[in-house]
Amino acid sequence: MIKLGFYNLAYSFSVQFNIKNLLAATLVLSIVPALNSCAVNPATGGANLVLMTESKEKEIGLEEHEKVLSSMPLFEDEKLLAYVREVGNRVASVSHRPGLEYTFNIIDSPDINAFALPGGYVYVNRGLLTFMNSEADLAAVLAHEVGHITARHAVQQQARGALANAASTVGGFVTAVATGSGYVGSQISQVASIWAQTGLSGFGREHELEADSLGAEYLVAAGYDPTAMIAVITVLKNQEDFDRRVSGGGASYHGLFATHPRNDTRLQQAIANVGQLKDSSITHNNEEKFREHLDGLIIGASQGSQSTETRNRYYQELMGYTVVFPDEWEITETTTTVSASSPNAGSIKIEAQRLQENLEPRVFIRDKMGISNLQKSEALNQYRLIGHTGIAISEKTGNPERVAAIYFGPRVFTFRGEITDPNAIDEIDEELLASIRTFRAIQRGEAFSGNELKIKFVQASEFFDFAVVARSSKIANYPEETLRILNGYYPIGTPEKGEWVKLIE
Repeated sequence: MIKLGFYNLAYSFSVQFNIKNLLAATLVLSIVPALNSCAVNPATGGANLVLMTESKEKEIGLEEHEKVLSSMPLFEDEKLLAYVREVGNRVASVSHRPGLEYTFNIIDSPDINAFALPGGYVYVNRGLLTFMNSEADLAAVLAHEVGHITARHAVQQQARGALANAASTVGGFVTAVATGSGYVGSQISQVASIWAQTGLSGFGREHELEADSLGAEYLVAAGYDPTAMIAVITVLKNQEDFDRRVSGGGASYHGLFATHPRNDTRLQQAIANVGQLKDSSITHNNEEKFREHLDGLIIGASQGSQSTETRNRYYQELMGYTVVFPDEWEITETTTTVSASSPNAGSIKIEAQRLQENLEPRVFIRDKMGISNLQKSEALNQYRLIGHTGIAISEKTGNPERVAAIYFGPRVFTFRGEITDPNAIDEIDEELLASIRTFRAIQRGEAFSGNELKIKFVQASEFFDFAVVARSSKIANYPEETLRILNGYYPIGTPEKGEWVKLIE
């Protein structure tokens, strides 16, 4: 259908326009083969629309991997990393693309996520590891990401985006020919900076289910129980459910609620079918080794992941937020406000107030902060919070100021950052904006004083009770619920005597 449409379009141009326009129209036909490039999916055997070879896929993967390494801190625990790579390579070696050189890394982040890049690159956040309760759970997460790679989900998504962009380009081309401007263009190649973000946010319901099914197949082939895939999803869904209930949280591991509705029958059927592929015994179930490597794992924020921030990170424990101010700026605070300043450079003040109306953050700045002529206006979407920011001129001093409003729970937090050095306006504004972008909720279990909280495995006694243990826990907020989720006993349940459970110390 696409070919026929383009052909008729080009033919009509040949009748109505001169040779120059005909040559231009022919360029439309030249992109048709690319737009209709189909390849056999190496994991499913079906046909997929792709616009790159495997060698190009590997090349892009390496380029994006280098960007990840330069922008995200790695967790430097060599023994744990070696263990993750051992498990990851075990499932990758029995996948549909065992010839890829798979690379597994741990990102030093408390966020609960993992993602994959084309060509064999897999990343799992330290925060996600804390929710694993067995080696099979860990293998399930890694196998799911390997499934995205073997099925070329990122490449397929890029191809669909390129197809949509090409269609848009053709529309522009038709208008240009009609006006005689000779415009020719293509947007097919704009791919480079979106791969990791796409992997983190997920690939949509069909691809996520496919990655689960493939991952379960790899679990069976590697000697793991495929039902671990459902166990992991259940734990992460419980965490997301609780997080939404207490904080209205937004983004989650691969958009879990959207892609895996609770008790998804299709997912359960896919796992059941995979489990029947062959009579395979469970050969990898070394729980002692798993506990050995996760015992002592940092939970919450680590000093390593904040090494560039720790000098001037501020915690407002009463209202539950934290923010990083520019280096060496002096901080002063009251019960509801905090300010930071530097002589001859600038200052920034954060205030909190109850949100009385349901307004967009941009409208709040205009109507409630009284700033109507906002320059460099842009939306903020960070750490599951929404807001807006821009540049204005202070009515009091005439100096430029960076302003922002961020919604957090029932409150709106306003930022006013004044720039007092007229010779460094852009540089100081960049510092102020960077500071505003660090504003987020204090995470459960986050170490305020530099004393990092860590996992400790203990065996449950006959009368083990999460509520009792929570009373002496160092977890700052919702200790019982957090311990239950970490151990797979949310919202109810009690471990058997002798069962290993994770505590936080």
